[in-house]
Amino acid sequence: MAKDKVVLAYSGGLDTSVILKWLQLKGYDVVAYVADLGQLPDVDAIREKAMKSGAVDFYALDLKEEFVNDFVFEAVKFNAVYEGRYLLGTSLARPIIAKGMVEVAKKVGAKYLAHGATGKGNDQVRFELTAAALNPDLKTIVPWRMPEFFNVIKGRKEAMDFAKEHGIPVKATAEQPWSSDDNLLHISFEAGILEDPALRPPAEMFEYTTDPKKAPDEAEIIELKFEKGVAVKLNGKKYSPAELLKELNKIGGKHGIGRIDMVESRYVGMKSRGVYETPGGTILYAAHRDLEALTLDGATINLKETLMPRFATLVYNGYWYSPEMDCLRALLEESQKFVTGKVRLELYKGNITCIGRESKYSLYNKLVVSMEDDEGAYNQTDAVGFIKLHALPLKAHAARAKK
Repeated sequence: MAKDKVVLAYSGGLDTSVILKWLQLKGYDVVAYVADLGQLPDVDAIREKAMKSGAVDFYALDLKEEFVNDFVFEAVKFNAVYEGRYLLGTSLARPIIAKGMVEVAKKVGAKYLAHGATGKGNDQVRFELTAAALNPDLKTIVPWRMPEFFNVIKGRKEAMDFAKEHGIPVKATAEQPWSSDDNLLHISFEAGILEDPALRPPAEMFEYTTDPKKAPDEAEIIELKFEKGVAVKLNGKKYSPAELLKELNKIGGKHGIGRIDMVESRYVGMKSRGVYETPGGTILYAAHRDLEALTLDGATINLKETLMPRFATLVYNGYWYSPEMDCLRALLEESQKFVTGKVRLELYKGNITCIGRESKYSLYNKLVVSMEDDEGAYNQTDAVGFIKLHALPLKAHAARAKK
């Protein structure tokens, strides 16, 4: 009798290796799946480990370009930050990972998906909402929400014992006092010693960025060119989306750009502390926002600023594939038609300063704004009527208050 197939989002780490074997022991044919978003150093080694752990098949999808072009750049175009600070590095990665899982499930004829997210985090929601939107017939198996699993595998010691018992190849290294997750946009740190929000992150934890105090004493000037809101050139050289972000990560990391330490509101209802390094993304956001100031009218900027928190929340909560998101992204594309031009930035010890911007679609008119207007481009007496009309409701309110 043929066994049911399950596609497992697999990292090669201890947790997902244990889950793979556990699913096999439960009678499933497990297809291990990894999505390369820029974080995989050795796919062949991960494949070998998955097969030794009991997988019947293995799929590795190179999604780096799609991730940056279709997800990261969309967030940049919206200047999207969650709760005013978080640039959504993990949140943007989950829907494309889940999309890949659904595609692999269709290819191998699997009825089930599985992942190693815990019942306390956001990722379980992001994975499963994406799967529900793309293929509602798929069912999800989540061991960390099943007492028969988490009552046995209570922590790292039990997981190591399980791995040893079943011949799962696991490096016997000391556990880091925090957990991390990375992709081309960022690396995130949480849990362990970071669960005390009063504790300063240790200097040795950071991987993407130099300590700003130890960054170069010489500032570096870069130029980014955008076309319709998308960065296409760095310092005059054209890059693919993934390669451009990779290069910006190197430059920004060298100058200590993009460190964030914050307490955020998880979708599942609790507060959590996260530390993030997003060097290239922080540079892109700064440049894009400055170019929009030159090329978008004030009302459109205000509209985007009003809707941005909703966009960011949808991303954070796992609703990338939803009717509301489709509407927001349609508006977003319309808003970016004229966001084309160049922005020059100076990077220095964790800071980004815009030192120049230009666009053929600029709304800036020097003749109109200049105090040295000798051509009559702006008639200052027109302001009298403008102010009188806008003052009418204020005067009416003041008069009513006197009655």
